[in-house]
Amino acid sequence: MKAIVWTKYGAPQVLRLREVEKPSPKENEVLVKIHATTVTAGDCEMRRLELPLFLSTPMRIYNGLRAPKRITILGQELSGEIEAAGANVKSFKPGDQVFGTTGFNLGGYAEYICLAGDSEESALALKPVNMSFEEAAAVPFGGLESLHFLRQAHIQPGQKVLINGAGGSIGTFGVQLAKHYGAEVTAVDSADKLDMLLSIGADHVIDYREEDFTKSRKKYDVVFDVIGKSPFSGSIRALEEGGCFLMANPRISYMLRGSWVSRKSSKKVVSGTTQQKSEDLNFLRKLAEEGIIRTVIDRAYPLEETAEAHRYVETGAKQGNLIIRVT
Repeated sequence: MKAIVWTKYGAPQVLRLREVEKPSPKENEVLVKIHATTVTAGDCEMRRLELPLFLSTPMRIYNGLRAPKRITILGQELSGEIEAAGANVKSFKPGDQVFGTTGFNLGGYAEYICLAGDSEESALALKPVNMSFEEAAAVPFGGLESLHFLRQAHIQPGQKVLINGAGGSIGTFGVQLAKHYGAEVTAVDSADKLDMLLSIGADHVIDYREEDFTKSRKKYDVVFDVIGKSPFSGSIRALEEGGCFLMANPRISYMLRGSWVSRKSSKKVVSGTTQQKSEDLNFLRKLAEEGIIRTVIDRAYPLEETAEAHRYVETGAKQGNLIIRVT
C-alpha cells in the first residue's frame, strides 16, 4: 500500500511517499481502508519532535534517538470503510463507514490501517450519515479534545466562555460545543479568521494582534486556552470568582501554578490529556447528525502532497482543519 513515511525528525521534507506492507487484522482488529485523514499543528510538532522535554525525551527513547523506528507513519485521525474484521470483533463489520482516532501508534497517513475493534487506546465509531469522509475525518481530534475540557468546566447556560486560538482544529469545535451548552462565546484569533468564527456561532471575536483579553476589564466564567499562549496570571485575572481556566497545551510551569491556584482560590485550573473513548465519539456523531456541530475545512491535499500540507499548517494560517485525501 501507499503511505507517507516519517523518515527523520525535522522539516516537512522528511515525509516521503513509499510503498509499504499492507497490514492484516488480528482477531480483535478491523482493517480500515482510509479515505481521508488530517494534518494538525500537533502532527507538525510530532514530526519535528519539538515537544516539551518531559514528552520529547521518552518519545526519542521509545521511537529512536536519531530517527523514527517504531512509529514511522504519522496521522492521528481518519475516516474510511472497514474492509475486514477479525473474528472477535462484534461492533463493526465489512462495509461499515467509520471515523476515529489511531491511538498512540498513529498511522493515518496510509491507505490502510488496523485498529482494535473495541479498545480504550483509540476511538472508532460509525461515520455521521450527513458528513462526507473529508468532513468526518476532522471531527475526532478537535472534537474529543474540546469535549474533554469543556465538560470539566460544567458550563451553565448564559455563562461567558472565551476561547483563545479558536480558529484551529480544536477551537472551531470548542466554539460550537460551548454554544451547544448555552454559553456566550468570545473567540480569539487572527483577523483573517474572525468572520469564519462568527459563522460557526461565536458571539464576539477578538483579533489578538489588536486586543489583549488578559488586559481588559472583562471577566469570563471559562477561559479555554487551546494553543498554550495565554499568559497564566492574566488568564486567571480574566476569570470570574469560581471560574475555570482550561489549558489544552500547557507548559509544565503552568501546570504547577495551576495546581496551586486550584487549591488556594475559588478558581479552578484544568490540564491533562484526553482519554479517547468511542462513546464520546458517538456523542459527537449524534451532534453532527443533528446539525449542532460541523467541520470547518480550509483546504485539502492528496496523500502524495502531505509534506506540502505540513508546510501550510506551519504558516499558522489554517482555518479550522486541513484534510488529506487518501482515496
